[in-house]
Amino acid sequence: MTGKVDETLGYEQARDELIEVVRRLEAGGTTLEESLALWERGEALAKVCRRWLEGARARLDAALAEEEPKDGDAGTE
Repeated sequence: MTGKVDETLGYEQARDELIEVVRRLEAGGTTLEESLALWERGEALAKVCRRWLEGARARLDAALAEEEPKDGDAGTE
């Protein structure tokens, strides 16, 4: 097991694997070396998830910004 993560992993794939890594760490019964490898893998997977979420947030912000009325575009009463 290595901390290196395939950058083409989708969000759901990375999240599901991260859940499994956390489950294994919480269950215990692994050697120190195995635990460190799991931890590194988990950190890398969390980084992939964070990138996906930041990208999704940027897309939402851009879409919301397009919907906001521009100065002068708002109707007057």
